[in-house]
Amino acid sequence: MVDESLVGFIRERYIRIQTQIVDAARIAGRAPESIQLLVVTKKQPVSVIEAAIVADVKIFGENYPEEAVSKQQVLNIGNKVEWHMIGHVQSRKARLVAENFALLHSLDSLKLARRLDRFAAEFGRKLPVLLEFNVGGEESKFGWQASDESLWDNFLPDLEALLSLENLEVQGLMTMPPFFEDAELARPYFRQLRVLRDYLSALYPQVKWEQLSMGTSVDFQVAIEEGATIVRVGQAILGSRPV
Repeated sequence: MVDESLVGFIRERYIRIQTQIVDAARIAGRAPESIQLLVVTKKQPVSVIEAAIVADVKIFGENYPEEAVSKQQVLNIGNKVEWHMIGHVQSRKARLVAENFALLHSLDSLKLARRLDRFAAEFGRKLPVLLEFNVGGEESKFGWQASDESLWDNFLPDLEALLSLENLEVQGLMTMPPFFEDAELARPYFRQLRVLRDYLSALYPQVKWEQLSMGTSVDFQVAIEEGATIVRVGQAILGSRPV
């Protein structure tokens, strides 16, 4: 039995965030429909996800493959919603990702790419992926190092090998900038990812570098102003995660 009060709570906050997305897009002179709202369900119980589905949430993002697949199996709703993998993926979890997700946001190494390519071939699919870049230079973050533009050529051999993999479809880039209470402080990092996207678009025009996955509950409006096409919002819609 779905908790109707929880459905109402989530629906109200979901609509509020969508309205803020529209406003941010208009400020930036962009079409609001060009921006997708992904709801992060990391560590949220199935009951909350069920309520979110009733509240008309369409795209869910998970950080841990096994947790996500377990939720998918319990919910058993087929293609009614999209599941995206947004967290770091260990190579040994590549099979789960290749089989169970509509989009991987966090492809962060050539080694992982090759494993995903092999498993995607086994499942007879072409896996859509985003390449993760570390624009803040933080050691705690994953992704190719992209904080220093003068060193961008260093990761091009990896990208060229990755782009040759037949069972992966690169659709754009993702980043997690340093955390700031003031969203404006994140703006240079979002801008850096957009500049990187433009740089790669010029080098590899055969690839559709359309997606920029960046921005969370605290800074998604700034991210949209800087070009985000997917924003990842969790607690601002679903409330705090259970302890």
